[in-house]
Amino acid sequence: MVHVVSEPRLEESYRTCRRLQRRHDPTYYCATRCLPRDVQPAVHALYGFVRGADQIVDGPLRSPAGSQRRDALDAWQAELERGLAAGQSDHPVIAALVDAGPRHGLPLHLLSRYMDSMRMDCDEPVRIASRAQLDDYMEGSAATVGRVMAPLLGAPEPEAVARLGVAFQLTNFIRDVPVDWDLDRVYLPGLPEDDLRAGASTESLRERIAQEVARARGLFADTAGVALALRPGMRHGVRVARAVYAHVLDRVEGNGYDVLGARARLRPWEAARAAVGR
Repeated sequence: MVHVVSEPRLEESYRTCRRLQRRHDPTYYCATRCLPRDVQPAVHALYGFVRGADQIVDGPLRSPAGSQRRDALDAWQAELERGLAAGQSDHPVIAALVDAGPRHGLPLHLLSRYMDSMRMDCDEPVRIASRAQLDDYMEGSAATVGRVMAPLLGAPEPEAVARLGVAFQLTNFIRDVPVDWDLDRVYLPGLPEDDLRAGASTESLRERIAQEVARARGLFADTAGVALALRPGMRHGVRVARAVYAHVLDRVEGNGYDVLGARARLRPWEAARAAVGR
């Protein structure tokens, strides 16, 4: 049984991470709340670190593209490494992960690979030119987070969790095409930029989105047995996450693969309803 530390500053660090997840990713937060209570804080802590890196490259207060943004990512990674070496941190987010990592046996050293993918977002524009390049990006980001999460879920095969993480991230890339375009980023290779610039979901763009939706469906099908391989208390949360992300794909399909003019992102209450309905 894992016990939660009662030290007030550390408790507040965990609460900070929980608030970040609830605010910025209600889909993931909904699934996290379905996990056993003793592991939820660790999931919030991991999310807090990942969100911190994301804010450096995507947030409204991000540094200019190039060396300044890379330096900020380097500093974020160094803050985690210092905390792990010292066994504690004064940073209101990293303190939680520094506590949760050793407490749950998380392979936090893998996060250096995650940070490598984040550095791809330091230059503008970002253009993923091939499926191989996209796979490399997701291997570093979503797959790495899946491997770090695996001990929390009691997963006997971390690679299966990593592959499920890729399915989630690919779904996010499909959903967030217009958001990423506003950041001068195209993660899905082959999307016609003239259409993105015009905000027009042409037949060509819809065909490319349909291909990626089919690929995401295939990834979810390949990882259908992940939940059953987990400890019983973990299964419901993973099933909820799969259901919510499947609903995003359902919506994209229902919109005729128009990700520019129709809403694909779920509101919090829609995510909750999708979870209950599956």
